[in-house]
Amino acid sequence: MSERVLVVSTGGTIASTAGEDGASPTQTGEDLVEAVPELTDRIEVTQLSQRPSVDMDFEVLERLREHIAAHEAGVVVTHGTDTMAESAYYIDLVDEWNVPVVFTGAQRRPDQPGADGPANLLASVIAAEEPEMLSAGGVYLCLNGELHAARDAYKSHTWRLDTFESPTRGPVGAVGPNGFERYRELGSCSTTLSTTGEPTGDVPIITTGLGVGRDGIDLAVERGCDGIVIQATGLGNTPEPIADAVADAVAADVPIVITSRCHAGGVAAVYGGGGGYTLEQHGAVFAGDLSAPKARIKLLVALESESSVSEAFAAE
Repeated sequence: MSERVLVVSTGGTIASTAGEDGASPTQTGEDLVEAVPELTDRIEVTQLSQRPSVDMDFEVLERLREHIAAHEAGVVVTHGTDTMAESAYYIDLVDEWNVPVVFTGAQRRPDQPGADGPANLLASVIAAEEPEMLSAGGVYLCLNGELHAARDAYKSHTWRLDTFESPTRGPVGAVGPNGFERYRELGSCSTTLSTTGEPTGDVPIITTGLGVGRDGIDLAVERGCDGIVIQATGLGNTPEPIADAVADAVAADVPIVITSRCHAGGVAAVYGGGGGYTLEQHGAVFAGDLSAPKARIKLLVALESESSVSEAFAAE
């Protein structure tokens, strides 16, 4: 097996150029590497897909998982930023990786002034080659010089180069003029849930807010969904009609997972009425400080695993 870093290209802004029908991924992994001559003798390149990240799916991620498993050195995945944190979390969640897997991308296309893709790709390879990273393994996101754990990171801004943040724990490290700098412990922050294949369940995310009623939950249960993630307010609080709908859904054997609209902090069973205490009494499961999209992924994986939903989220 090769000891070079494997670069897996999937599309996204880092590979996109403008066209008559709007920007779309047109550049291959080889094209991306040609823009960074320093990488010529340090990497291998594989083209896995050519799509914007909003169209990423579990079938592609399962193929990515196979590529990672077959490689003995670090892996860098070029990916669109919109769903990068979700894809990275899925890869982190479903396996224990003995090599570092670093997702990267760009906020500016290669045909725009100040394109950030080449610098992000170089920094990601440097991180993937770092001996400390090779010893720790795990899955990360690397943009704008910062390295974030896959579990913790989320996209915070639509166009800024420093879009990724880890609000509760901060980045794990950075790649600067002096090379790799570690800020905190490396390795996976996720508890592995083994699966036999790609998730196939139906799990909607329902966001609560002022005046939001129970219809969304009722309709999802009626159509036969496999579970529901509720993006609640604050510590995990909902209007009372939604809390009533949660009780009915749990009684119908539909697992309910509670997250918060807030980017920092976790949910907790504190308030009555439609609050977290009531939701917990109704049988809802709390997702800690996981975002709603990541809680959805964890619920989908839990439904395919040997763990119960409550067991899967207990570590959160």
